[in-house]
Amino acid sequence: MTTAQISVFFATLSLACWTGTLVAVAALLGRRGGPRATAIYEGLGGLALWLAWVVATVATVGSLYYSLVAHFEPCELCWYQRICMYPLSAVLLVAAIRRDAGGWRFALPQAAVGAVIAAYHTQLQAFPTQATFCSSFNPCTARYVWEFGFVSLPFMALAAFCFIITMLLVSRSHRADAAMTTSCDEEPVDLPAMAGS
Repeated sequence: MTTAQISVFFATLSLACWTGTLVAVAALLGRRGGPRATAIYEGLGGLALWLAWVVATVATVGSLYYSLVAHFEPCELCWYQRICMYPLSAVLLVAAIRRDAGGWRFALPQAAVGAVIAAYHTQLQAFPTQATFCSSFNPCTARYVWEFGFVSLPFMALAAFCFIITMLLVSRSHRADAAMTTSCDEEPVDLPAMAGS
């Protein structure tokens, strides 16, 4: 496959991430509403950490492909996004294996910082006439990828970060809902009877 074909593939994956993010947010907000939103929310709840890990890993592999195979030189903002994304592959894998919904405490701040950087970089690529702090040798406005007239490398990173953030929130919410349901389903304790025994 050529780099152009790989770019179309990753651009399509980023659009799928945006779609998944919107569906998950709708399910999260409507989980106590209609049966369809509840079913989607329940289905995502157990898989959320694994889905977040898959996206983080694919984003990591994709960025390595662009650097090592396509020989695209990452700019300064690209490096900051990589610093936020690469460790998520390991953190989310451990959280998914352990079924540790508390892993969001470590992953969410990192993903949020990455999303802010990616959002800024995305708008720089969309409007490249702006002044930036990046060097003129390797400017942040250089578009190595520009698929479908708007999908750039930072746009792909932003899609991945937003999806990961959403899955972390779904996982956290699902775990909290499950704990609340479990505590409500427990047998009530008859305190006077216990006191008299």
